[in-house]
Amino acid sequence: MIALFDPSAPMARYATVATPPGPFTVVVGEDPDGRDVVLASGWTTELRELWPVIHRTLRPSGAESADLPVLDVVEKFFAGEVTAIDEVVVRQRSGPFLQEAWEILRTVPAGRPDSYASFAARCGRPAAVRAAANACARNAAALFVPCHRVLGSDGGLGGFRWGTPVKRWLLDHEAACAPVAA
Repeated sequence: MIALFDPSAPMARYATVATPPGPFTVVVGEDPDGRDVVLASGWTTELRELWPVIHRTLRPSGAESADLPVLDVVEKFFAGEVTAIDEVVVRQRSGPFLQEAWEILRTVPAGRPDSYASFAARCGRPAAVRAAANACARNAAALFVPCHRVLGSDGGLGGFRWGTPVKRWLLDHEAACAPVAA
């Protein structure tokens, strides 16, 4: 068990699973109805790398290692069911633009990446390319909120908190496994 911050906050659970691009850790809390929600995730074994990206009002008092059902979804994704992540419940908090941008990120189809400019337009702010890129950079729930599906206007990878080799692997995997668009 790791105790990190406000002792009055609820505890979270975490688990790490091996994936082709590297170990992937998920931090899960509960919503007010007691359902599991992903608070943070990424390609690391270090819980301390995920803790700072959880909004301070959602940050648990600590976390304990546990078997998490969401890891079954992660394994399905890496086995080729790239839409398996679509229904995972995520909880992030920020201002209105970031909240909406994260929801819109979840609608970018696997295998059909968006550009930062196009993503900004989908967010209703076509001139706010930097704000759109910031939404990707501040995303705490990597994979489940697929910020890896946004590319530079020149088709380049742009950045990714977990490294561009991971981003390239995810994009190639999704391109090979995504359902064909109708």
